[in-house]
Formats: sequence, C-alpha cells, structure tokens
Amino acid sequence: MAEHSIRSRAAQLGVGRWVLPAVLCLLLPSTWALPAPAHSLAKGLNCSRSLLAAANEALLQVQKQGVLGFECTLEEVDLEDVTNSQINTIKSCISEDTGAGKCPVLESSTLDMSKCLQGIYEDLKTYKAELWNLKDLRVLTSIDDMMQVLQPRSPATPQPSPSTILGSFQGRMRLCGVLHAFCLRAVTISRMLSYLSALTAET
Repeated sequence: MAEHSIRSRAAQLGVGRWVLPAVLCLLLPSTWALPAPAHSLAKGLNCSRSLLAAANEALLQVQKQGVLGFECTLEEVDLEDVTNSQINTIKSCISEDTGAGKCPVLESSTLDMSKCLQGIYEDLKTYKAELWNLKDLRVLTSIDDMMQVLQPRSPATPQPSPSTILGSFQGRMRLCGVLHAFCLRAVTISRMLSYLSALTAET
C-alpha cells in the first residue's frame, strides 16, 4: 500500500492518534535485545502478510461489487478505531512519548513482547466480530489462523455476535468504515511482526 494512499486515508478519518505514524514509520534502536518468544514469530509474520492481502482484497471486492449499496470509499464514511477502548497493537507495542512531529518508537527498555502480541490478538478478536457480517471467508480464515499462531493453546474462538447489522444503511456505512480501518491496522500488525521477527533472529 503506497504511503500516499495510507496518509490520505488516515488524514481524512479519525483512526486514532498513533495509527498513521505506526503505519508509516516505526523507529528501532540499533541495539535491541529481545527474549526469544514462546512461539514462532516467523510463522506469525507469514500469517500477517496473508491477513493484509485478504483485507485489501476484501475492500477491493466490496468496492467493485457494490455489495453495500455504495462505493465504500473514504470520502463517504467515517472511520473509527473500534479497538480504542481496549488493549490493542498501538497501545501495547509503540511508545507514545515521542514529542510533536516525531515517529513513534519501539523502546527496548519498556517493550513487553507478551503484551504487544496480546494487543495484536485482541485487535484480531475485535475485528473478527466487527467483520463477521461481511461473510468474507478469506478474511475470517486469515484472522483465525493468526489468532491461533499468537495463542496456540487457546480454545477456538466461538462465532461472534456481529456488531454491525447490514439491514440498515447506517450499519452498512459502519461496516465500510470498519473495513477501511482494518486494512490500516493489518499494515501496522504486519510491520510490527516483521520488526520483531528480524530483531529476534539477531539475538
């Protein structure tokens, strides 16, 4: 996804204070020793790439097919961070104490890898419920696969109660906005796991 496209998405819509910086620039200290994770970050990275591809393809299909009754562009909807009230990727993995105009930083002294991965897991669980009515099997399967990698011993998550009712126009508008937000968060998750995988491999 091009930087200009990401920037225009987030600039128009309220996706949270740290979403755009998290997507566009994650700064890492040159020396960062991380403990070995309990599960394979490499596998998680592969799953995150599949997740990102599925999210982008789902949005493209919704736009092409007009299944929501409108084009589902950012000019038509308001984007909200449906994970803002809970532990999530942005809050758990990235330091917000960066100063005005600076990129968020992954701090070696404060990063809790377990908490970071838990934040990603909670994001996926929330978006699974939000996107259930979209009935996109590729998206739902990619979310399930990644959740299983992050918490392999966790029981399978039950079928969620959809948060968005497609019978109303307002519900379809909300689903469009959630899908756009999910695409942005999938970028952040993929980049986060890419960094963690690379840095862990160096230790």
